Amino acid sequence: MPNPSQTPDRRPLLAMRGISKTFPGVKALDEVDIDLAPGEVTALIGENGAGKSTLVKILTGIYRPDGGEVLIDGRPVDLRTAEAAVAHGITAIHQETVLFDELSVAENIFIGHAPRTRFGFVDVKAMHERAACLLASIGADLDPRARLKDLAIAQRHLVAIARALSVDARIVIMDEPTAALSHREVEDLFGIIETLKGEGRAILFISHKFDEVFRIADRYAVFRDGKAVGAGRMDDIGHDEIVRLMVGRVVEQVFPKTEVAIGAPVLSVEGYSHPTEFRDIGFTLRRGEILGLYGLVGAGRSEFCQSLFGITRPGGGRILLEGKEISIRSPADAIRAGIVYVPEERGRHGAILQLPIFQNISLPSLGRTTRLGFLRLAEEFSLSRKYAERLDLRAAALSQSMGTLSGGNQQKVVIGKWLATRPKVIILDEPTKGIDIGSKAAVHAFMGELAREGLSVIMVSSELPEILGMADRVLVMREGLVVGGYDRADLDAETLVRAATGNEREAA
Repeated sequence: MPNPSQTPDRRPLLAMRGISKTFPGVKALDEVDIDLAPGEVTALIGENGAGKSTLVKILTGIYRPDGGEVLIDGRPVDLRTAEAAVAHGITAIHQETVLFDELSVAENIFIGHAPRTRFGFVDVKAMHERAACLLASIGADLDPRARLKDLAIAQRHLVAIARALSVDARIVIMDEPTAALSHREVEDLFGIIETLKGEGRAILFISHKFDEVFRIADRYAVFRDGKAVGAGRMDDIGHDEIVRLMVGRVVEQVFPKTEVAIGAPVLSVEGYSHPTEFRDIGFTLRRGEILGLYGLVGAGRSEFCQSLFGITRPGGGRILLEGKEISIRSPADAIRAGIVYVPEERGRHGAILQLPIFQNISLPSLGRTTRLGFLRLAEEFSLSRKYAERLDLRAAALSQSMGTLSGGNQQKVVIGKWLATRPKVIILDEPTKGIDIGSKAAVHAFMGELAREGLSVIMVSSELPEILGMADRVLVMREGLVVGGYDRADLDAETLVRAATGNEREAA
């Protein structure tokens, strides 16, 4: 296809021409072109499964393309290994960057290429000094000797960025870098990106958040079904046109909220507390209701939901399910009671990526697919097929490995496995984190369908449009406390943000 992103006065630092990659039954990339220029941010936009991850893996030497070429400074290069990609100045910062909890900040930054003494030993002093300089260059006030396990998520992102810069990268790939960051942390990251642009680095920025894309990107490239379907300057395109390019149609309603008759109380929580994470939480959840939990990162929302599911033990309080007090001391207790939890980190905590789809779906329901202690494969497939079809799962076969699915389809499998247990309450923790606009609309539509069928939903979300669009009622948490409760008729973005940040007094 022609290169609408390239103009006579803009020489790309990196160019990919006619890149193709095929997996069994799937053409992940079909002769795509993309340019990255020095001092510019190019947003790579597309639904899950559009080919973005495959392109990144080719750039970082994990996959070999079936056809096409990669050029740096106009010369073809062979990115046959991850080491080759690094040697050519390409580095990637992923949504879930692999770091090592037990190592120090400096060790994580320089792992694999630590400075050495003349005797071949790691030069610890030089490593700490260089790490301190790198951290200072991105405004990160971190001790190079600190253990990674003691850092917050945003601080880990800074370590990942410093690691990327430690190899003198000219081309920086950022894959959903803001997924777990607060508003202030996102602002800090954008400041770092502006610094990188000023140094002449080319940045490939992948995000499903349009407000971020329109704010930080200079140019865009849109992929759909493995093809490059559009590219150009961000100033020359609008939100609706990008959506049309992404999905081949207009997504009329990302938040398809339908009115549902709210029924009798299902779950009541009274004085629920944890020694360090939250305290004195109380509310009632009704049949068919979607209850939103909003707050900033670190407010205690996920920690409360994990305790409700039995992952951690509370320090006090009561749980009543349909009027009867229950004790939840483990996830097994919660599942038996009819409470299930879809975690924020679906790949790490919600699925076994090495197993096939059908085994992921049937795993919590093995009692229904065994006879005399033996698994019955036909019944596993039958159960899995039912929920895969119900959730419109996009996969070549149910025997396909979970790890090969896009983020949106992984989320469908995790939701499906819990629906197979026939729950009464489903907790969705950041249900659309890291998935594209089309998949978001599908998850939201299905959430509404669950409520219509009488399931009670607790939805944790940091995205205001999602909270405003889907919740019947919202509880706002701050520093482990519920600081406000609002009915749908009273919801507005300003009120929720002020409650979450503690600025209610200023609003008065």
